[in-house]
Amino acid sequence: MKSTLYLKFIAIYITFGFLSLFLVATLTSQLILMNLENESSGTLYQEANLVATDYLTGYFSEDSSPAAVRSQLNAMRLYLNASLWFVDSEGTMIMSSKLVNTSAPISITDFDPTESGASQYQIGRYHDYFSEDVITVTAPVTQGFSTRGYLLIHKPVSDILAERDRVLIPVYITILVVYAFSFIILIGFHFFIYRPLRKITEAATQYASGNLTYEIPVNAHDEMGYLSASLNFMASQLQDMEDYQKNFIANVSHDFRSPLTSIKGYVEAIADGTIPPEMQGKYLGIILFETERLTDLTKDLLTLNEFDRKELMLDKSTFDIQEMIKNTANSFEGSCTSKKISIELLLMPDAEMVHADRSKIQQVLYNLLDNAIKFSEYESTVTVEVTERNDKVTVSVKDSGIGIPRKEVNKIWERFYKSDLSRGKDKKGTGLGLAIVKEIIQAHDEYINVVSTEGVGTEFIFSLSKK
Repeated sequence: MKSTLYLKFIAIYITFGFLSLFLVATLTSQLILMNLENESSGTLYQEANLVATDYLTGYFSEDSSPAAVRSQLNAMRLYLNASLWFVDSEGTMIMSSKLVNTSAPISITDFDPTESGASQYQIGRYHDYFSEDVITVTAPVTQGFSTRGYLLIHKPVSDILAERDRVLIPVYITILVVYAFSFIILIGFHFFIYRPLRKITEAATQYASGNLTYEIPVNAHDEMGYLSASLNFMASQLQDMEDYQKNFIANVSHDFRSPLTSIKGYVEAIADGTIPPEMQGKYLGIILFETERLTDLTKDLLTLNEFDRKELMLDKSTFDIQEMIKNTANSFEGSCTSKKISIELLLMPDAEMVHADRSKIQQVLYNLLDNAIKFSEYESTVTVEVTERNDKVTVSVKDSGIGIPRKEVNKIWERFYKSDLSRGKDKKGTGLGLAIVKEIIQAHDEYINVVSTEGVGTEFIFSLSKK
């Protein structure tokens, strides 16, 4: 980046300075020269008309002596720093006052007082009588109603060029000062854009190489700081995702390896005769149990994969949630009988119609009731209560089991998570049930909460929209 972006910005900076000087030397210089020419010619034209009217007219009426006229022309020559020619109507020289190194003809060849056209002045060497360009203005000298002669004033263009140069000097100085101060922009670019961008580029390189622990220092609260913070957050999220994937693969591998190891060992023992025929039924039952564990784990992983890939399509319909609760509770009759657990249903007097995915909500009820029965003590009660709040139906599943330690309450929604207290009781569990429950409820844009006290029991509460 140093060989591209940084050098490009320096090149732009240098080009900016060059173009600034070039524009001043060309466009600005030409504009100033044009302005000075117009201003100077206007002044010369006014002075020429003033002298022609006030002094030269008297020459023809003999009110002014030739000496007085010459004296006036000389004074104007010094005042205007210009050559003055007083000619008759045919262009024959009557009197002149010349600058040094200039001459005046006896008669102006091809004299035409209107040769400047609509303009008040003309620029050139005036019939090649001058060795350099001059601004020439012509004023008529009239007596009565006739033109008796003309006053021509020739001012060297070099004087105007010198004046232009004097004007341009402060402009050049200003441009140089502005250009020098604009170097602050380059410094600001270096510290506020280039250096942070270089750190961000380095971070991107580190992330691309797999180093997600690299952190960009955030020292500003502008867009660069926000971008750096966003990249740091992205890296931490990717790191968490990478850690999660590692843990996920480790947990899946562990949960698949254990039942597969048991199945393989018992099948080999049956095949080689280590287990006698009369004992094979017992171990075939263990193999069947482990196979069911693998089936449940595979099914749960496929369900969670639908959530992860955002492919879960909810088939919403309207149904009676209380009827579903009754049917689901009846399916646990065998489990409840073996542990002498009773399920108490606290339902509303009328049907409670909800709008949700029927099969997914049934899966939620099944998982919550399965956990409640699994972790309840013998001869205890599991309570399922339905209440109505505004436009929501709230379902509560409460047990009086081992409870969840306070420090582990927020972890129960994690995949494959099993609390230390539950490991001895959850032989068949995959650790994915509550993760699936939460994903289903969140997919419905509803909430699910848990309240638990260790040694007292646990209550799960979730909501559904009424129809």
